[in-house]
Amino acid sequence: MSIPPSPVRLPAGVRDLLPRAAARRRAIAERVLAELEAWGYPRLITPVFECADVLERGLGADARAAALRFVEPGSGEVVALRPDFTPQVARIAATRLADVDGPLRLCYEGAGNRLTSPTRGPLAQREILQAGIELIGAGGVDGDAEVLAVASATLAHLGVEAAPLDVGHVAPARWVLAGVGDEARPALALALARKDRQQVARVAAGAPGELPALAVALVGLTGPADDALARARALPWPAAVDAALAELVAALAAAARLYPGARFTVDLGDLRGFDYYTGLRFAGYARGAGDAVLRGGRYDELVGRYGRPARAVGFAVDIEAIAQAQRAAQVAPPRPSPGALVVAADDVGRATAAAVAAALRAAGVRAAVDLATGAAAARLRYAAETGWTHVLELAAATAHEVAATTTTPIPATAITAAASGDGLALATILTGRS
Repeated sequence: MSIPPSPVRLPAGVRDLLPRAAARRRAIAERVLAELEAWGYPRLITPVFECADVLERGLGADARAAALRFVEPGSGEVVALRPDFTPQVARIAATRLADVDGPLRLCYEGAGNRLTSPTRGPLAQREILQAGIELIGAGGVDGDAEVLAVASATLAHLGVEAAPLDVGHVAPARWVLAGVGDEARPALALALARKDRQQVARVAAGAPGELPALAVALVGLTGPADDALARARALPWPAAVDAALAELVAALAAAARLYPGARFTVDLGDLRGFDYYTGLRFAGYARGAGDAVLRGGRYDELVGRYGRPARAVGFAVDIEAIAQAQRAAQVAPPRPSPGALVVAADDVGRATAAAVAAALRAAGVRAAVDLATGAAAARLRYAAETGWTHVLELAAATAHEVAATTTTPIPATAITAAASGDGLALATILTGRS
């Protein structure tokens, strides 16, 4: 008795992207990479999986829990699919690029895989398309300012309605949390994360000195950057927190000089990434996306875990979230580049069609010989469904523009030249280039 085949399916958390959806995401990734490279961040490519114990040195607690692990058959090593690119870039900086004398600017793009948090229900895989940068070996105001400027410029060029970058610093909340007892700390962190002023006051009530008042104040230290930071700096923080806030003020000012279009809000009570970042943290939001489309911050302790201490700061763009925001803003997916489906009159004409298609490709136009048979209307529908912009009928010397359903006569000289290997004139007609 034969066993019936299993249903055709995908694992939870992954999906196919058909040509139009893939084109949108590819265009987003290419636009992000173009902006990052314009600021001097060359791209590197990292492996999809690494030895789990090496990769996990650079992951925070949440990311370690989210890593997908398996045994590599050849070596028996436990390996993990990358949930995030930053540890891989840190490893490369500390090993392969350890002899570079000066700051490293690097960017990346690709897919990460992680499990959803167990607190949100059953474990499920999620594939995340990301692009981002890491600036390694640059500390303090200058490094923070550059990354904030690059993040602002990147969001400005993606066709979405982006809010000002929401910026914070871990120093105030870290000092407040360190000042309460171990038993109260989780409850205070939860109350701060929820911005529950009354619960913060209750949990912090027994702490010494100014700490209860500062904990409560932390909930409200949010809003336009100048106002929120002025209110924060007027409070009686210890010297280390005062210095961190002064650096944040300077970094925002320097970022605005580097990229005058930069806009910022501040939220000093935001605890996301608290166990991972060591200073600056920030997030970018766009209308139509359900969560941040960009996140980043400073992680000065990570690179040293791979053998070369170095200060570092970076960010990642969530390409899927940007695609969601673009759809909400009714940004059309990128139009297909000019492409011609070349139709031969008969089997004898296929050699000519093949030569014309080759000449068009050499001239920079996508082209292929039509392999189907059928009526012209069916051919136009097929061309529209498969991404061609023109149907080129050699026998009739016409080009049908698929989107506009218009027909353009083609001079016989252009077809003859293309059949002889010179597709420039024909390409000019199809693309409208002068």
